[in-house]
Amino acid sequence: MTETMIYVLMALQHRDMFGKEIVDWVAEKTNRRVVLGPGTLYTILAKFESDGYIYETNREGRARTYTMTTRGTSALHNAIDNYKQIILDAQEVLKEN
Repeated sequence: MTETMIYVLMALQHRDMFGKEIVDWVAEKTNRRVVLGPGTLYTILAKFESDGYIYETNREGRARTYTMTTRGTSALHNAIDNYKQIILDAQEVLKEN
């Protein structure tokens, strides 16, 4: 799972949001280090919806609000655990030099 995908799940773990809210939350959380374009965001949301990580809860005009499923929460925890292990491995390698 990519860093961008993790941030989208983190946003939805925080609360239910629609696309623009997710973009704004991620940009604020990362001090604009991660900026989501609409193509990237909606590709991620479609994948997460088909994987059962999120589902649409409301639609007002073009704004669709999404919420996280239990499966999505598990995926987020697994991704975070994987990144933690990558950091531990990297720290170990750096100590070797």
